[in-house]
Amino acid sequence: MMSDASSDSSSLVAVAVAIALSLSVTVYIASDISGGHVNPAVTFGRAVGGHITIPTTIFYWMSQMLGYVMACLVLKTTTVGQQVPVHAIQHEMTGFGAAILEGVMTFALVYTVCAFADPMRGAIGSIGPLAIGFIVGANVLASGPFTGGSMNPAISFGAAVNGGGFKNQAVYWIRPLVGAAIAGIVYDNVVFPADMPDPIRGVSDGVGI
Repeated sequence: MMSDASSDSSSLVAVAVAIALSLSVTVYIASDISGGHVNPAVTFGRAVGGHITIPTTIFYWMSQMLGYVMACLVLKTTTVGQQVPVHAIQHEMTGFGAAILEGVMTFALVYTVCAFADPMRGAIGSIGPLAIGFIVGANVLASGPFTGGSMNPAISFGAAVNGGGFKNQAVYWIRPLVGAAIAGIVYDNVVFPADMPDPIRGVSDGVGI
């Protein structure tokens, strides 16, 4: 959602820092209530890993999309005369390249969420929200000038509904969901299988986010 800001380095840094800090706070607040997903891709990755049920996933998706539509509507209402910016692929990128970039970034995000949501990781999970905010901020810095750095289908959807531009929405839905699913599968079944002995996982009692 940064078609203008992404062209200005200082604005891009400001946007990335703002997103990182605000997301960290949001996850801190909501992690003990709902898991602090705020992202359909994260929810999908957790569902693929078997951590939440399909009905819960659908409910979360509906809530997330409604929340972002309403947030963008508030932004549109309070900034009278200004168009709500939508995520867009820059001319330097092909649709396929943008989809791969969004998928890779979402993989990194969801893998980070899985790592810090793992109750077997003990006290280290307490810094999870900060790490999640940092990975998103870093991804925005890296991809902002090319795709806007979405990693969140609901954000792209909310902006598109209010901004009136649904072009390339598939890029911001399909690949992030694929990347999220791969992250959930890799973490839970390849890197840290559930039946792995505790000493190998480096665990202690406690819960993460």
